[in-house]
Amino acid sequence: MAGRFLNLFKPIARGIPEIKAPERRVSFNEKLFWTALVLIIYLVMSEIWLVGIPTTQIQELAPLSIIFASSRGKLTELGIGPIVTAGLILQLLVGSAMIDCDMSKPEDRGLFTTASKVFSIILTGVQASAYIIGGMYGDLSGTTRILIFMQLLATGVIIMLLDELVQKGWGFGSGISLFIMAGVAQQILWQCFSPGTGLFVGALTLVFVGEQPMTWWIFGGGAYPSLLGFIATIAAFLIIIYMEGVRVELPLSYAGYKGFRSRYPIKLLYVSNLPVIFASALFANIYLFSQIFWSNFNPYNTNFWLNLLGQFQWIGEAPNQQLEPIGGLVYYVTSPRSLANVIAHPDKAFGYLGILVVFCIIFSLTWLEVGGLGPSTVAKQLVGAGMQIPGYRRSGKAVESVLKRYIPTVTILGAIVVALVAGVSDFFGVFGSGMGILLSVGIIYQYYELLMRERAAEMYPAFRRIFGE
Repeated sequence: MAGRFLNLFKPIARGIPEIKAPERRVSFNEKLFWTALVLIIYLVMSEIWLVGIPTTQIQELAPLSIIFASSRGKLTELGIGPIVTAGLILQLLVGSAMIDCDMSKPEDRGLFTTASKVFSIILTGVQASAYIIGGMYGDLSGTTRILIFMQLLATGVIIMLLDELVQKGWGFGSGISLFIMAGVAQQILWQCFSPGTGLFVGALTLVFVGEQPMTWWIFGGGAYPSLLGFIATIAAFLIIIYMEGVRVELPLSYAGYKGFRSRYPIKLLYVSNLPVIFASALFANIYLFSQIFWSNFNPYNTNFWLNLLGQFQWIGEAPNQQLEPIGGLVYYVTSPRSLANVIAHPDKAFGYLGILVVFCIIFSLTWLEVGGLGPSTVAKQLVGAGMQIPGYRRSGKAVESVLKRYIPTVTILGAIVVALVAGVSDFFGVFGSGMGILLSVGIIYQYYELLMRERAAEMYPAFRRIFGE
């Protein structure tokens, strides 16, 4: 039953747009060129307004913009949301064994990729329809709705192909990571250097001209960034950079070369930042769809069942009004984003932190098996490479038993730590959001390691076999 699911995508595999993997080795400079080109294309699209929308009615969706690398009202309205959500759904299905997929088989990997693309395109259409039908662009004519839908769908396919171009080996890393990092960098730079709110901290200029109290400069006020947020941003970067280097190293020896020893590092952030991306995507989708249901079917918070999903109210005065969650599930999956809000709503702060920790643990443990990082898979790889743990027999079971003592524990501990860092950072009003900083530091660290490895392989071709190229 489960195996037949992926086979459903065989007939349509040829009709799905695809970027071919390079048939030759792509040089370092060429990869750098394609990576830069992909990023430039994405940034240009994020500055082009959708044709046909009344820009005066556009309301910012802060929880979506950073995590999904989206730009409100622009071609990148949906950002990487459909791609991440499609990957989340399929990986959960594989992790729960509802879909039979062996990633070690090229055929299964190919079908899984095809299924991911199909789901991404479908979700692009669903989310685009939700934005249009939900009235996110105001009251539009039928022709304008179709025009906006086609723009969002075409952009979604382009973003999917840009991501695939980078992942297939033409560039460095993945397009998703690249777009997230660029989005977070934009947010941080804007909050630091925006001429409308001052230099480094948003209220600094206002303090000098005497328009706002000193407390706004220190703790923030309204939409203004604060000195506390600026300090917290630097502290969060340093803490996460330190966490990236924390690891447990298991001693290894080569069976064929006596006396030659090595170490297998198990990092505290063993499954990287993917569980945080999945948790963020889940929370952002809850926020999006609860807002759409509220605006269309429950604008006065009178429907009991829809109130369980989310209750909202308008904050501020026109034309700068913003929707604020005040109840339901969406209330607890949205960060308070400032110390003042944490003090005013401690239930929301602790609820958000608890839910974030739980989902990060769930996604971390799921990714162990889906991503091939579980003890059994790693043990097979080590034994297959001719390695063993000193003092133990050279067998997969022996190595697996040792890895089981560390990998699940480190995975859970790492999930708790990253969830707390991301959540608590938000409580201090960090620039770019706690999740954004966590993701960007992890991505930068991965790119640093990748670039160093690529550069070494370029300069010393003998290293390519060591890197598995």
